[in-house]
Amino acid sequence: MILILNFSPPFTATQREQLAPQLGMEAEIRTVPVQIDNEYSLAEQVAMIAEEWQTRPLAVNPPGYAPAAVALLAEIHGRTGHFRTLVRIRPVVDSTPTVYEVAELLNLQSIRDEARLRR
Repeated sequence: MILILNFSPPFTATQREQLAPQLGMEAEIRTVPVQIDNEYSLAEQVAMIAEEWQTRPLAVNPPGYAPAAVALLAEIHGRTGHFRTLVRIRPVVDSTPTVYEVAELLNLQSIRDEARLRR
């Protein structure tokens, strides 16, 4: 079973259904509330969030705040030694109100490894 760390709004039932075939396994989705305090170190705040993620299969739906997302990916990479899978959510075209769907899973480690071949 894969653990999906969700740092964005909770997944809808439809998004959960869209994830299943892409993952190829059952998922435990854990929504992690993140409130960044701009008065304190972002790196320290992210480090406090990331404890059990070193040994489980893991995918991440990052927070929408780009600096927090980047710091989170760096923290997870530092603890596990590799990049994890990223869940990409996108708006459904012409939906009113706006509805979001699971677009794809991005294997960040594969993207990184392929980029190394181009340097």
